Amino acid sequence: MTGVRISVRESLADLTSLAVLMLAAFIAIVPVLMALLNSLKTDGEIITNILALPQVPRFGNYLIAFERTRFLRSVWNTLVVLLVGLAGIVLFASMAGYKLSRTRGAASGIIFGLFVMSMLIPFHSIMIPLTRVSRTLRLQGSTVGLGIIYVGLGVPLAIFLYHGFVKSVPRELDEAAVIDGCAELRYFATIVFPLLAPVTVTIIVLNTLWMWNDFLLPLLMITDMTRYTVLLSTNMLFGRYGNHEWSAILATLILAMLPVVTLFLALQKYVMRGIVDGAIKG
Repeated sequence: MTGVRISVRESLADLTSLAVLMLAAFIAIVPVLMALLNSLKTDGEIITNILALPQVPRFGNYLIAFERTRFLRSVWNTLVVLLVGLAGIVLFASMAGYKLSRTRGAASGIIFGLFVMSMLIPFHSIMIPLTRVSRTLRLQGSTVGLGIIYVGLGVPLAIFLYHGFVKSVPRELDEAAVIDGCAELRYFATIVFPLLAPVTVTIIVLNTLWMWNDFLLPLLMITDMTRYTVLLSTNMLFGRYGNHEWSAILATLILAMLPVVTLFLALQKYVMRGIVDGAIKG
């Protein structure tokens, strides 16, 4: 009887967990479905009833959004930011995480602690100083400059993940490399870094989602419309005095969402594995 009771309790717990997860998934997916549904309507239909199906699906809204936002140019600008930001974050954080993990001593622990503590600083508290520094360094107004700023903001979390994951790499490999006369930088590039592939994929995906979907930092740093990112271009569709082109706005948001959602779904298992391993190993 005891075994039956335990089995029933486990079944109830599983059902409860499943119900909670389904509810959370429903809450998360409803806004996306609403955006997709209303992107096929006229502005009048959206204002009249956002829950109704479109009388006639208007796929032309996507063409209007594509042209109004100069979508290809916006995507290119965003890709430049991504490439600069991701390259810098992976390069500097992987080397720093490896060195801090392998170096024993109080100094290494303090430096690592400072990187971790920096993740707790709210972005809004550094907006004004960051704007002034970027203007002084002539990074403001440039997509490459914006990517460099993302490197500085994204490195702490990446170092935290690399630091934990490096502990899974046997130290015997370091000793063997020293015996063979292999330089440390070459050893890291040819042996250690390939072993960090799972956490590297995680860092790439997480930072891609962050940079692609970020609006506030590009708004502060980019002033030239020809260098707008995807979300900044979408913001141009919001007119003054409440005169917004909702159908085009929603269509643009769906277009902007597709690449990052596809990337996340394709690499989801690597993201989960990298986060867990990077946070708890060692």
